[in-house]
Amino acid sequence: MKTSTQCPFCTGDGGVVVARTPKLRVVLVDDPDHPVYLRVIWNGHVKEMTDLAAPDRVRLLEAVFAVETALRETLTPVKVNLASLGNQVPHLHWHIVARFADDPHYPNPIWSARQREPDPARLAALRQTLPALSARVAERVARL
Repeated sequence: MKTSTQCPFCTGDGGVVVARTPKLRVVLVDDPDHPVYLRVIWNGHVKEMTDLAAPDRVRLLEAVFAVETALRETLTPVKVNLASLGNQVPHLHWHIVARFADDPHYPNPIWSARQREPDPARLAALRQTLPALSARVAERVARL
């Protein structure tokens, strides 16, 4: 597996690991405004989807879809955002973020300016769902 000593996803997990396979891992991201935020990170250091062989591209997207499915089975978000950017960390990874009408940035991207202050009780309630969500994600990823 190719790694880079300069890459935070090569030198660390990138979040709290909830599922791991030989090719990829799924992590919970510690985001104070968006507790239901996960990443699917390819273990080897590559920058783009087309750096992967076709079967690995399929495997990665199946993992992204498994996380989205687990999230929708566990919660009822208004929307699920999927993004593969990599501008700041050029290591192949996908963001999966549950969006709710009352979240601090909705309907704009989570990286934009806040539209409202977060409700601490709502954030606490979402954080309480994380163990069940993590278990569901691990179960779905294990089936791949």
